[in-house]
Amino acid sequence: MSKMLLVRLFIILMILLILPAGCGKGVVAPEAPGGMNGQIENKPEAAEKSPVTALPERKGLPVLKSTVIYVVDGDTIHVRLENGRKEKVRFIGVDTPESTRTIEPYGKEAAIYTRKELSDKTIYLEIDVAQRDKYGRLLAYVWLMPPRDSSKTEVRKVMFNAALLLVGMAQVMTVPPNVKYADMFIEFQKEAREAEKGLWGIIKVPAPASVFNKANTETKYIGNSNSKKFHRPNCQWAQKIAPRNRVEFGKREEAIKTGYQPCKTCKP
Repeated sequence: MSKMLLVRLFIILMILLILPAGCGKGVVAPEAPGGMNGQIENKPEAAEKSPVTALPERKGLPVLKSTVIYVVDGDTIHVRLENGRKEKVRFIGVDTPESTRTIEPYGKEAAIYTRKELSDKTIYLEIDVAQRDKYGRLLAYVWLMPPRDSSKTEVRKVMFNAALLLVGMAQVMTVPPNVKYADMFIEFQKEAREAEKGLWGIIKVPAPASVFNKANTETKYIGNSNSKKFHRPNCQWAQKIAPRNRVEFGKREEAIKTGYQPCKTCKP
């Protein structure tokens, strides 16, 4: 045989020897990211709380029936809804003194009061325009029984947010657009303040200006004990003063004599 023919036979023989092994195993694909299954493992992202739609009662206001499973402090609780879902609930329109990370005057008393009144109880949550705050907490008015209507009589009688104000355990904190009961809450706070109930008996804090920025007819000027400046009640800086730093003045001269400087924004 010629050398060329021998070379061709050798090549054919090598192909026949290699071909079975290649056909048996086939082509091995590169491993996919995320493991042997070829499935990509995605890191779980922070879950966003879905909106909660209030379920209408046959009579009265739309509310969510739930059970209190834990009380955080005076104005925050954990609940279990009828469908089994757990929610952290922040009361709308009120603010109790701190009792967790920091301790403010009457903070512990407010937490004890809420714990005593709500622990393990069945309550009814009414949702306003904004359902959640920036922390994902459900915002609600807490009713101790299904409300028949939203009248002042009914609010005073069976709404826990109102009860906190009436016994002096909380101050009004109105955050638009949740303003449904804002005017009632201001009235209830005034009632407790004049009677020196709860925190009003140990600290002197002026009632906050209305959410509608109406002039406060009781307090002419509001001072900040930290900055030593005083403002008109509807000034944006007056409304941002922490309750423990707020001081009220009936006259401009009184504020100046006490060492306070007029605000450059509202120019009292």
